[in-house]
Amino acid sequence: MANDKLIEIEELTKVFYTDEVETHALSGIHLTISRGEYVAMSGPSGCGKSTLLSILGLLDTPTGGRYLLNNKPVENLSFSERSRIRNQEIGFIFQSFNLIGDLTVEENVELPLTYRAGMPSAERKKRVKEALERVNMAHRMRHYPAQLSGGQQQRVAVARALAGSPSILLADEPTGNLDSKNGEAVMHLLADLHREGSTICMVTHDPRFAKHAEREVHLFDGKVVSEDELRKLTAEVEA
Repeated sequence: MANDKLIEIEELTKVFYTDEVETHALSGIHLTISRGEYVAMSGPSGCGKSTLLSILGLLDTPTGGRYLLNNKPVENLSFSERSRIRNQEIGFIFQSFNLIGDLTVEENVELPLTYRAGMPSAERKKRVKEALERVNMAHRMRHYPAQLSGGQQQRVAVARALAGSPSILLADEPTGNLDSKNGEAVMHLLADLHREGSTICMVTHDPRFAKHAEREVHLFDGKVVSEDELRKLTAEVEA
């Protein structure tokens, strides 16, 4: 049903212009993500997956095409409108955690909520506590990022994304700065959140982690390709 579609993208393009050179980062992308789905976007470095994720997260705008989020067109919104929707609809999980060093765990998770007009302090505190409990980090809420391991910092980053009750979680190489053990732990956490109903779209270069998702979207040179096509194109490049 149409209402089950959280994200719909049609003929999406992104072109970067530098010194009279056109770089086509995305070319005619079609993509649908349903509510409650867990999608992994994979492909070689430079294939456009992080660019696509930035557009999905309204951090960047497409050059052309159509993007519907919750059945509403968002490709041509103003800066302030994009900021509002990002804050209310989208949770971000970055490779580098992006925690603020002089804020406690609790304050880091609460920070995005302070930009929501009309949300009382008590409601913010409640959401922060619940989010930290979901990632098993409530016992560290008074600690600072430097007092945490990389895996713990990423859990805090996940809690920050969850606290806003977003429509979708966008994860950009969430295991990129972690060792294999902590990387697996974060992937299991995302799997648990998906089972609880979260919609997740994750960019990863690691095929092991891509397999955690329900569906894998393969990109190559800015286009969506099948797994067989990706394997063939990658082999041609490496030959």
